[in-house]
Amino acid sequence: MVAKVKAAADARSDGDLLIVARTDAIATDGFEAAIARAHAYREAGADVTFVEAPKTPDEIAGIGRLPWPQLVNIVLGGRTPELPNERLKALGFAGVIYANIALQAALHGMRRALGELRKNGQIGDASAFAVDFVERQRLVGKPEFDALERKYKV
Repeated sequence: MVAKVKAAADARSDGDLLIVARTDAIATDGFEAAIARAHAYREAGADVTFVEAPKTPDEIAGIGRLPWPQLVNIVLGGRTPELPNERLKALGFAGVIYANIALQAALHGMRRALGELRKNGQIGDASAFAVDFVERQRLVGKPEFDALERKYKV
């Protein structure tokens, strides 16, 4: 992985490109090995490191003390304990990835809606688990697409 990070750093031609290097070594080799890998990735040219799956608040804090930007991954039901955003920021994290939360929430809503359909044979009042049609159109940017269609219509 160090060679891959070095190759990416050497090939970088855009100063705005960030190289994020992830290690999953906590699971296989332990916390200290993961920190050592983060150091090696930084020395190879990574701008940000991402030490995946710390298991305790102390491990999270240890990652946050690394003197360059860090990411942390919070997964609902995952191994990493959730700390408040302000705490993670104070610990030095540059960003938090809330992996899959939107998908998991969407699946919950889908199950509720489809369960209602199965149970009653119709959706009925879906306001408890779905946005209305007007909001759906807004969220997918329908007015903007309509405006583009009008602008470029021949």
